[in-house]
Amino acid sequence: MNYILFVAFKMLLERKRQTLVSILGVSVGVCAFIVMSSLMLGFQNYFIQQVIDLEPHIKIKPREEAQEVEKYTILLGAKPKEKDRILGWQEIIKELEENPQVVGSAERLISRGILKYGIKDKPITLIGINPQREPRASVIERFLVYKRLDKLETNRTGVIIGSLVARSLGIKELGKKLVLVAPNGKSLLVSVEDFFDSGITNIDDTRVYINIKTLQSLLERQGEVNEIVLKIRDVDSAERLARELKEKIPYEVESWQRAYRNFLSIFKIQNIITYMIVFAILTVSAFGIFNIIMMTVLEKKKDIAILMAMGFTRRDILFIFVVQGLIIGLLGAIIGSFLGFGLQEYLESVRLDVEGLIRTKGFVLDRSPILYLYAFAFSLFFSLLASLYPSYRASRLNPVDIFRSQ
Repeated sequence: MNYILFVAFKMLLERKRQTLVSILGVSVGVCAFIVMSSLMLGFQNYFIQQVIDLEPHIKIKPREEAQEVEKYTILLGAKPKEKDRILGWQEIIKELEENPQVVGSAERLISRGILKYGIKDKPITLIGINPQREPRASVIERFLVYKRLDKLETNRTGVIIGSLVARSLGIKELGKKLVLVAPNGKSLLVSVEDFFDSGITNIDDTRVYINIKTLQSLLERQGEVNEIVLKIRDVDSAERLARELKEKIPYEVESWQRAYRNFLSIFKIQNIITYMIVFAILTVSAFGIFNIIMMTVLEKKKDIAILMAMGFTRRDILFIFVVQGLIIGLLGAIIGSFLGFGLQEYLESVRLDVEGLIRTKGFVLDRSPILYLYAFAFSLFFSLLASLYPSYRASRLNPVDIFRSQ
């Protein structure tokens, strides 16, 4: 095997410029794969992790059809048969918590509203929570700036507002007084007890937490809830468990995967586009490898014939040129990995305010070593694929015909 490596290296070094270009082509493809995958997966994993931590794993709420019937019934002037509420929610929670897959549950009352501060108005989503039970079903305290969730229990007119809600209204300090206007026209003077900062723009720009009993009183819906949230042990099994619960509970049961299915679909499309770009780069570099090995075969016909006359088998000739392709792929993968690592370090050091679907102070990267393993595998695969045909052509040459033609 040593003599095969020696001959392969010798032929590559005779075409230094072309070899260097091919190695750089592979390096660019490997670097692009590592960096683009790191950026893409970092963003996606950050978003999904925030959603899993912030949003309930499973949500139980009244069916949308029932709400539509109620709306049209009200328009006709008749009394609705069923409001936007969950009947017997205490019994449902008790039954759910007997399920070994459920870690905790909590009741909520959701409504729209308007928050007023001075001359500024802000449409919001009001979430009435039980401050004692809510931490069992979500990790809301992780996203609170001052960790004052218990204040909603001691101060029934206290609210926790999203960081972007606060910015829109110009609120920077705790204790500020605001006017909360409910959909039924009733208003309530509330005070800011904490700020909620999840990093997800849509949530931080709309969400306001309040004690559920205060909201029930404001909406004149004493004892009512319209949402039950669950935290489960295995977040990946949320959709399966939601389907099972749907058969037992006469309400809409929605997993976090279903609630954010549009975003997850976008992520799939994003992955396809990214890998298509990387595939195109690696394909171009593979053509470079194909070209250099094919040119070597055409130019070294006499040398190949001499090697065969010296006792090299067709298999040895095949391996010589396959090894050339693998050497180019391996060197390209090593250089590309170092380039990708360096670019990751640079991007991680960049500090800038990124505000879109999520808000961060810089790039969110996935630094998993598995990306480098994938990059090596893809590099060697494309290099091997590019070298197979030229290697086969070289191994099928007839030394007698070559010597006769000289």
